[in-house]
Amino acid sequence: MKDMGIVRGSPEMAQPLVVGTDTVFVHTDIEPVTEDQNGNPIENEFQYHEIQYEKDEFIKLLAEQTAENNGLMNTILGVTE
Repeated sequence: MKDMGIVRGSPEMAQPLVVGTDTVFVHTDIEPVTEDQNGNPIENEFQYHEIQYEKDEFIKLLAEQTAENNGLMNTILGVTE
């Protein structure tokens, strides 16, 4: 995992989840940028917090979260395995 911090990008990249060939980008706090650093108006640019994962790393993370969620759901429902 690489925390890239706040980055700027196109509307195509300003999605919560962008899956590439071998990389997964998770974007949060997505918001449009209306001005550049000099106060000049700009269009079609967004800023967001970006975390970059290798694809296998992201799949492992999802599997771990799913297992944790299943355990919590079983606890809530009173199911024992």
